[in-house]
Amino acid sequence: MKEFKAGKSPSIFLDETSVLDIGPCIVEGVNIAPERAIPDDGDPRIDHSLEGFLFTCGPDHIRHPQPIPGDASGRKFPLHGSFSSHPAEITRWSVSDGNAEAAAQVPVSLADGGTALLERVWRIDGASGEVSLEDRVTNTSDHARPTFLMYHMNVAAKLFDGAVRLQGASFDGGGFGWRFGDEPGSVFCVPAQGENGWASLTLGPMASIGGRRLKVSFRTNTLPYLQMWRNQKAPANVLGIEPVSHRWVDRAELVRAGEFNMLQPGESRSYGLRFSIL
Repeated sequence: MKEFKAGKSPSIFLDETSVLDIGPCIVEGVNIAPERAIPDDGDPRIDHSLEGFLFTCGPDHIRHPQPIPGDASGRKFPLHGSFSSHPAEITRWSVSDGNAEAAAQVPVSLADGGTALLERVWRIDGASGEVSLEDRVTNTSDHARPTFLMYHMNVAAKLFDGAVRLQGASFDGGGFGWRFGDEPGSVFCVPAQGENGWASLTLGPMASIGGRRLKVSFRTNTLPYLQMWRNQKAPANVLGIEPVSHRWVDRAELVRAGEFNMLQPGESRSYGLRFSIL
């Protein structure tokens, strides 16, 4: 992994072995990623990705495995799609004048035999400490394919106390404590609410890192939903912030509702996310 930092930003470590996702995220010497305090879903790709601060699922599938249509052998799309474990080719890496930029391209082999290309750009504004991500997914197959994307931002809940809250326009009443839903864990998915094409939320204050708050924003034109997940069933102790392209229903329901996003050969779709910890 390669450390990436500028100015007031946290130190994030970008994983060249898996689409340049974020592994450790260090704030004041503390890794706020969950590390091994995660559930084991039986897929070593996802175990590796989930212990980091941010991983990307898609582009052929999100969430839990589903059958590949027309596959006589009964194969399924893998857990969280095909992105994880694909190596990234870094095409640009620079830190200057207190800012930083890293770019990569990732050719992706899809579970059903197709292909896609992920073009990824990370930037840091050193003055504000904000980290931003721009992604473009292109269908490099020879026929149209549906495309999905979900960002999983995983935070070590061992760092939380009772004062930590989620706040944002997407939440009922504008926010609530981090222990939402039933114990020892829960998940929900809601339409993302925001202004000027972006939705935002905050998590904090976290006394364990000096009272800082995590602020996350994402583009709602291609990520119109926000999924939230937490799991405190030992050994897991993690909270996930998950901007996502589709509702929390299975593929068959999305087909019936006409909600598949199809990309023609050569066509692209873009996504954007940014965060700061201040």
